[in-house]
Parts: sequence; C-alpha cells; structure tokens
Amino acid sequence: MARNELGEFLKARRAAVAPDPRLLGDLRPRRVPGLRREEVAQLAGLSADYYTRLEQGRHRSPSEAVLNGLAEALELDTSARQHLFALARAAAGGTGPKPTDRVQRVRPSLHQLLESLTDLPAFVRGRRTDVLAMNPLARFVLHDFTAEPVRRRNLVRWALLDPEARTRYRDWEQVVSAMVGTLRMDAGRHPDDPLLKELVGELAVQSEEFRQWWAEQRVVERTAGTKRFNHPMVGELDVDFEALDVAGESDQTLFIYTTRPGSESERRMRVLAGWVNEQQESPAAGQGLPAEVSDPRE
Repeated sequence: MARNELGEFLKARRAAVAPDPRLLGDLRPRRVPGLRREEVAQLAGLSADYYTRLEQGRHRSPSEAVLNGLAEALELDTSARQHLFALARAAAGGTGPKPTDRVQRVRPSLHQLLESLTDLPAFVRGRRTDVLAMNPLARFVLHDFTAEPVRRRNLVRWALLDPEARTRYRDWEQVVSAMVGTLRMDAGRHPDDPLLKELVGELAVQSEEFRQWWAEQRVVERTAGTKRFNHPMVGELDVDFEALDVAGESDQTLFIYTTRPGSESERRMRVLAGWVNEQQESPAAGQGLPAEVSDPRE
C-alpha cells in the first residue's frame, strides 16, 4: 500500500469528478479528466497551496472542517467520506482499531443461527473479506470456503484468482470490483494490519484487474443488493442479499441471500436446499443428484 494513502485517495477521487464549467467559471479545454488541484481547493474553500501540500503528503493534519469541505468538493458518498476521515487519522499518526486476533472467531450462537437457516444461504464475513463461517446451502451456492485452509478463506482472493468465480458470477467484473472497494475501505480502517498488507501484495502480483481497481481508490460498503449467479446444477439464480453488522463483534457482517417469491430463482433455490438438506441428514443420499436438478432449465 502506498505510503501517502491520503494523497493518493484525493488524487484519484478528483480525477473521477466531472467538472462543471459553469460552477468553476473555466471553459478551457482539458487534457486530463477530472478536477484540477486548484479547482478542488476552490470548491473546498482552501488555498491552492494548502491543498497541494495535503495531496503531496507535506501536510498531514487536516481539520474536520477541511475534510468536510473536501468531501463535498469531491462528491464523496457516506462510505468514501468515512474512508477519507480514516486515512486522515492514519496520516496524522493516529491509529484505527487494531485486530485483537490474527484469526477472527464467530461465537457459537451465531453458528447455531447459520445452521438453522436451512432454506437460505448465509455466511459471516470478517475483515479483509475473510469468510468466517457458512451454512451448508451457502457453501453450495457460493463456494465451500470451509474446505480451504484458514488463511485462504478469503472472498476477494477467491473471486480474483479462482476460475470458478468467473463463471459463478454472471456480473463478475461488477461484483469483484466492488469487493476490491470493500477491501480498500478495510485498509483505511486498519492501516497497520499485516495480514491485509500481505493479501494486497499477493493480489497485486497475481491479478491485473486487482491492480487497476485498487489504483482507482474506490471504496464500497455493501448493506443490501442483488447478486446474479450461474450455478452449475440449476443454472441462473438471482438473489437479493442483506448485510447485517453482528452486534457486539468488530468487523463481522452476516450476509443472508433470499429469492423473490414466485420467481424461477425461488424454485431453483428450493431444489438446491432440498438436496443439501437431504445430504446433511443422510450423506449417502447425496451421492446421486435428484432428477429435478439434472435438467432444471426445462
């Protein structure tokens, strides 16, 4: 990760803002996209020299008022604004919450909750997009992370480096670029996390897409949305997801997938859930697939 994270973020975000000539009073042709440094300073109510020093890492203690002005000038959403403040704290020598364990743990009652959701895929994601726990249906719909070594149970790593993920997600590029944005936000919260730095280094070496998306400095915090899968047994699955923070636990999020009532995806999810539940009750029953699964798209 770059030493001047705050400056790199400001530079990337101003390049992503479409300038309004009427607001800036400047109709000159532009050789590069986005806002110029002096324009960011103007919109944020700062001097051009002050903003330049901030972006270059020569000033590392911006006030809250300055950060709010920059957030407005750069049109940051809530997640990006939080990320800006986290980077500013780190630049000033402050630290965010430090990981207490190298491997996060999921409390037993949450494991029980996951196991009770027999008809809905559900899993717990931790920091660095690590997958901490999954119920059987989630392992079958997404990927069986529990079969991987603990240090390799990572969602963004799987999505970028495992060919299975490129076929599993019908909108692979959209989904995985957002995962990188989530990892970027985590890096702002935990700038001194050695395992996160190790993961970023590995992905930067092995994935050209990761290098591109990481350089964009985009941050994403998922709370709800839709995922479109292509499952090898039942074909296309459209699921809605809810991402719920786990009360009392730092950096743990419970994801639950649902399908819309009456949809073909709901029917196909029932088929998968029935087969998985039967396999759980009697492992021998899972050796053959039910007839309905053999050709679900008829």
